[in-house]
Amino acid sequence: MERKKGIDTIAQYNAYVGQETLHPLVSVIDFSKVKPFQFRRGQMEVYAIFLKEVKCGDITYGCNYYDYEEATLLFIAPGQVYGIDSGGEYRQAKGRAIIFHPDLLLGTSLGRSISDYTFFSYEVNEALHLSERERTVIDDCFAKIQFELEHPIDKHSKTLIVSYIELLLNHSMRYYDRQFITRHHVNNDVLMRFEQVLNQYFQSNKPLEIGLPSVSYCADQLYISANYLGDLIKKETGKSAQEHIQNKVIDIAKSKIFDSSKNITEVAYELGFKYPQHFTRMFKRITGRTPHEYRNLN
Repeated sequence: MERKKGIDTIAQYNAYVGQETLHPLVSVIDFSKVKPFQFRRGQMEVYAIFLKEVKCGDITYGCNYYDYEEATLLFIAPGQVYGIDSGGEYRQAKGRAIIFHPDLLLGTSLGRSISDYTFFSYEVNEALHLSERERTVIDDCFAKIQFELEHPIDKHSKTLIVSYIELLLNHSMRYYDRQFITRHHVNNDVLMRFEQVLNQYFQSNKPLEIGLPSVSYCADQLYISANYLGDLIKKETGKSAQEHIQNKVIDIAKSKIFDSSKNITEVAYELGFKYPQHFTRMFKRITGRTPHEYRNLN
């Protein structure tokens, strides 16, 4: 099988779409101004922000739930596989993109905080849908970065470009918070299914076979990304997904502790703990008492 071609540098991406490289670490692409090219799927070793026109039935998005249909933002982090294979056919891409190399962020505040923008690890169907007003703000950020790229590179270029990217990301974070609110009824369904996944997990032999359930495991069962699940749970409940799982473990543990035919070590193993002392430590941290103290108290 042919190995998927990847993108390691800004120059490689520009060459792929047929655009001149104005800066070695960052590029803004207006796909309406580039010639049709062969779409392919491959690994990206650069950051990418795609601003796409929303069309239900688009081969990238499909007919999913949309908050707004003015435009969609999709974020790709280094190491992710992105794109589609056009089978050698040349197609005209739509929308715009900002591509930047991780080296652009070295020594900057954004470089230290880039991991806070968890939407870089969301799946395609968890993209950000923009209202008309939001689209205007994002368009302005694109324009500012493009304007700076067309200016001769000097000692201020990096600072200004990174600040505009950070501004775009901060606006995107605000709009994602809005999207979580406008999808409240959809999120409630995810929360209920999340609870069902945990219930089914502990009703099976999985705790004994593979241990405690992870956020990634639950997200896979719900067909969403782990970061999206974590952010959704945090926005809806104020607690992290990991805290939610741990609280579920403790609720089940409380009922098991009442069974005096089992010792605390057996209970710990049944719940999926590899080491009973880890169970005791978690139980006391959450309830304020050790499992033995809780059993004796009740």
